[in-house]
Order: sequence, then C-alpha cells, then structure tokens
Amino acid sequence: MTSPARPAHRRAVAAAAQQAFIVFGGQADQPWLRLLRPGFRHCFAALADAAGWTVLDPLSGHLVVARLDLPEGFDLPSFYRRAGLVVLGPFQPGGPRRRLLPPLAPLTCVSLCRAVLGARAPFALTPFGLFRALRNRTDTRKNILTMPRHSI
Repeated sequence: MTSPARPAHRRAVAAAAQQAFIVFGGQADQPWLRLLRPGFRHCFAALADAAGWTVLDPLSGHLVVARLDLPEGFDLPSFYRRAGLVVLGPFQPGGPRRRLLPPLAPLTCVSLCRAVLGARAPFALTPFGLFRALRNRTDTRKNILTMPRHSI
C-alpha cells in the first residue's frame, strides 16, 4: 500500500509549474534606502501559474502576499515595464533544499527574491547586485563586432 505524498512534496510539484519574475524599482520609502543605487532600491517577486498571478513583496515591517484578480492571460511583466520598473525572468522557482543550519540573513527584499529562486540563486546583498547577477545569467546579447573604418 502506498502512502500519500507528504504536503511539502505536493507543494514542490505545484511549484514546478510556476514561473518567477523578479521586479526592481527605485522608490525609497525609508531614508536609508536612498543610499542604494537609484532605480534599484527595492525588488519583489511575481509568480505566474495556471490560475493567475501571486505577488510577494516584502515592505518595511511586513510581507505582502497578494493573489491578483486579473483577467486570464494578463501580461503582468509588461504592465510593470510600462510602469517604469525593470523586470527579469521568467525563472523556474527553486525546489526545497536541505540545510544543516537555518539561514542567518535578515528578511530583506533581496533575501526573499533569492528564496523564491531557490538554491541556485546568485548571492547578492542589494537589489542592484541581484539584478546584475541575474542579468549576467540570462543575458543572451550577441557579441557585436564593429567593422573597421575604411579610409577613402
């Protein structure tokens, strides 16, 4: 007789059907955030699945988890881009991983986004550091060779 799958395993299978987008913005609601690079003072995650969109946004003092009531097929990343935010993705959210010790980092917007991305998430301390690391992983820019100038 087979036993039913553990709840954590069912969640991991459900997460495999998700896509994660990491969104970067420049608003500074706290004075100390003004020390960070303009345009990259905050980041949050938007998760897409078959049923719609979920946004995970760690704000000052609390975590906002919102299931958005949007029409089917709504392109949330394009909406954020039109609003002036920088969006990277889609990424495959990371699965569960074993640890000997709990993570010792405080809950910040960067640590939350790294947790969504899972064990293969790049190390970063600031939103701009996370942006650079993720962009370098997904950057598919072609090398452009410039033609030498011909003398007439």
